[in-house]
Amino acid sequence: MYWAALDARTGIVWAATRHAVWGTHIHRSDDLGDTWTVLESTPHYADDRGVDAVWQIAAGPAGNHRKLYAGIEPAGLFASNDDGRSWRSVDALNQHPTTDTWQPAGGALALHSIAVDPHVDGRLFCAVSAGGVYRSDDGGASWHPRNEGVRADFLPDTRPLTGHCVHKLLVHPERPGRLYQQNHCGVYRSDDAGDTWIEITSDLPSEFGYVLALDARNPDVAYVVPEESSHMRTTVGGRLIVYRTRDAGASWQPLIHGLPQRNAYVSLLRDAMASDRLDPPGIYFGTSSGHVFASRDGGERFHVIAEYLPRVLSVSVVLER
Repeated sequence: MYWAALDARTGIVWAATRHAVWGTHIHRSDDLGDTWTVLESTPHYADDRGVDAVWQIAAGPAGNHRKLYAGIEPAGLFASNDDGRSWRSVDALNQHPTTDTWQPAGGALALHSIAVDPHVDGRLFCAVSAGGVYRSDDGGASWHPRNEGVRADFLPDTRPLTGHCVHKLLVHPERPGRLYQQNHCGVYRSDDAGDTWIEITSDLPSEFGYVLALDARNPDVAYVVPEESSHMRTTVGGRLIVYRTRDAGASWQPLIHGLPQRNAYVSLLRDAMASDRLDPPGIYFGTSSGHVFASRDGGERFHVIAEYLPRVLSVSVVLER
């Protein structure tokens, strides 16, 4: 399973799977995972690119409960207006003039992060690895790169318009214009809906990492787990440490209570960390070793809630009503 999450608008759980024999599919559950239905249609290119994997399914605007978006590999954005029964390519992005700068990253060439802006009608964000952050202000009819201030040290031009390797992009649900991204080349914050980015990596032991989580109530609080480098994609020094900022990235504090601090050479993949909307927030993440950790107090103390699972690809949170 590549990805799974609950659509808070409808209570439907969506999941995306990829199998070497059975291929790529989207699954739906109306009873919190007790039973599943496989959708007949999967978002895909009509040409020989097809689809290798579905990386994310995102809920559409709050007022349109049947609207869904899907990000796929090879990188593309697709939309459904009928609960996933049919999908159409968002050609304004998938055929953008800058797609010739997109290239496969370590994982693949994928569109992995999709966010509907809760503050501005018609505004959407997507992130491509490697391609960069794109924003639409008209419901997907047109798209514009939004990467000013972000480094791409792996390219000859280290400050390009596009071609950036974004690892995770999140929009804050309460502060208009506030975004965070974990990039191949650092952690960044935007206060103007992506028009410009400010690097906030200086207090971290490494600029490389994948996961990112936010405090839904406090836009100045974010969580990351740095990894050694793009060549050594495991925790820094074999210590599993979550770093938290409470001042929008001006400083970061290590959180280690309950986390292994010796020989924990694990990695965390881009969708393997999540937070809830409680106060303080619960923080949850899974590792390549199949361990899932949780904190009920904003990261002050962690404990293991599952062990020796397969490699964890996706973690999401559902609060019981």
